[in-house]
Amino acid sequence: MNLYFNQSLAENYNSKPQIIRVLSEAWVKDNGYCPNCGIQPLAEFSNNKPVADFYCAACAEQYELKSKQSKLSNIINDGAYATMLARINSDDNPSFFFLTYSQEYRVNNFLIIPKQFFKPDIIIKRKPLAASARRAGWVGCNIDLRRVPETGKVFLVKDQQVIPRDSVTQQFQKTLFLRQQSITSRGWTLDVWQCIDRLGDKFSLQQVYAFADELQLKHPDNNHVKDKIRQQLQVLRDKGIIEFVGRGQYRKLS
Repeated sequence: MNLYFNQSLAENYNSKPQIIRVLSEAWVKDNGYCPNCGIQPLAEFSNNKPVADFYCAACAEQYELKSKQSKLSNIINDGAYATMLARINSDDNPSFFFLTYSQEYRVNNFLIIPKQFFKPDIIIKRKPLAASARRAGWVGCNIDLRRVPETGKVFLVKDQQVIPRDSVTQQFQKTLFLRQQSITSRGWTLDVWQCIDRLGDKFSLQQVYAFADELQLKHPDNNHVKDKIRQQLQVLRDKGIIEFVGRGQYRKLS
């Protein structure tokens, strides 16, 4: 995998955003692959596709690309709030590639957040543009990566180091069970998963119970939060995300 952008492709462009779009999309087309099935190369959608940029002709996975210079941050600027919210709630919502690059146009990080980790609370609504703006009243959004469990961040390149393809596809496929859940069930699984992400590699049931009030606020219609916590820990155990080691103790699995 060549980590450098092909800068000659942008010789006819003057706008920095256009240059980055051309260079980053070309890099993904030449070097990227489908994390779900490992097929390379990815195909490109036409430019008027509302969210997605690429798709896999073999398994039909769709991908949207976000690129920025500098370090990978927790908050990613995105487009129209209503469009993004509608798309992630649809049946064909995309997974997201996030790419960061250096001043020398070298890829620093390239990762994917699979679509099953996107739920409405990770899409943060921005303030409408001022009345004096050219697009007055337009409402954009940010993507808050802090609300995604660490297992849901699948790196293809991390700190300029290429991750073996087999490891990428294995991590990607490990969480596909979330797609089989209802929206409500997936919300519970991800919320409990995020809580245990804030604990150490080994943790207890009582430590997870400490998040009960926080989870109650997220799920005000449920009056049996501790029962749901135990249920979701069992789901995560059955799917190989955590391991029960006895007497209310758990361990995270890599």
